[in-house]
Amino acid sequence: MNRDLYLSSLHKLWRQEVEAASTYRLLGEREADPRRGDILRRLAESEELHAARWSDRIKAATGQSPDPASVPQALSWLQKLGDQSVVLHRLEQVENVAEAEYQRLTAAFTDPADRTVADEVAREERDHARTLHALAGPAPSPRKMLDSILGRERWHVRGAGWIGDAIYGVNDGLGAVFGIVSGMAGYTGGSGVVLAAGLAGTLASALSMGAGAYLASKSEREMYESEVSRERHELEADPEEERTELELFYQLKGFSPEEARTMVNRLQLDSKEFLKALVHEELGLAEESFPNPLRSTISAVASTAIGGFIPVIPFFFTVGMPAVVASFVISTLAHFAVGASKALVTTRPWWASGTEMTIVGIIEAAITYGLGVAFAGHGG
Repeated sequence: MNRDLYLSSLHKLWRQEVEAASTYRLLGEREADPRRGDILRRLAESEELHAARWSDRIKAATGQSPDPASVPQALSWLQKLGDQSVVLHRLEQVENVAEAEYQRLTAAFTDPADRTVADEVAREERDHARTLHALAGPAPSPRKMLDSILGRERWHVRGAGWIGDAIYGVNDGLGAVFGIVSGMAGYTGGSGVVLAAGLAGTLASALSMGAGAYLASKSEREMYESEVSRERHELEADPEEERTELELFYQLKGFSPEEARTMVNRLQLDSKEFLKALVHEELGLAEESFPNPLRSTISAVASTAIGGFIPVIPFFFTVGMPAVVASFVISTLAHFAVGASKALVTTRPWWASGTEMTIVGIIEAAITYGLGVAFAGHGG
């Protein structure tokens, strides 16, 4: 490594450490939780020590120490405005990149003193990444991020169990088939064709929901098993590192270092339970929280079929406008009942959820009925 490249590498590493120290200290000042703030400040102090070590190496090579004031010490706009968990996950990635950079430079440095510093700092950067991972918590899955973007309520959350799944299924079947029935009623004036279209829509919706529920629950379980396997390999490769990480998770929950160490010691007596605890604390996953694929499929099919069957009931007994009106009335009432039942799995008032669902159903019926009438007029 020539001298210019060597000095450039030293300055780059020093600058990274100064920037990291400033970021952690400012984030620590913003943190409302005293325990988390203290951890961030300790990270800042560690990065400052790293910067000091690289400053010493620069001074040994040039006779002059770099000036920390030359490095901007402020949070970026993303760090100021972003969610703290997202910011910490990004910083975790930065620490992983820094560790890889140290490993690359270690092989290039010829001075044993430089290599020693790089080796020691790289190990500490790895510890920082684990600490940040613990502070940030499990990263949000793409599905959760999409639900958040769309503002969609997760009725079928794991905690709600089969009740939430059933409500979601009834709502899906009712909404889909009510739209079909309304559209066909507008197009045909309420003829017997509406019954056939409604039953076909019910069957299609039920099978689609069943297939989706099966694949989703199976994928979630496979994902869990994959994460358990990954954690098992990490535990076998470096048990002390995983132990330290689990202790940190418990400290973040309010336990003292001694209490956290005692808990981890007891968990280590049973390797299976220790592995489960690691997966749960690091990723927020627990085996019992994942639905059974077969049960999810049956629940989705049955509940969707029940919801889809409601709008077509009047057409078994009559046709024309009386059937259309009756279907609208019972479907509207069913929308309110399904919406109100959300109170079983959410914290919203039953009347608010019921009213909201009713309004959505009426708008849906009006639009599809209007389209049906328009197509009928165009065809005539």
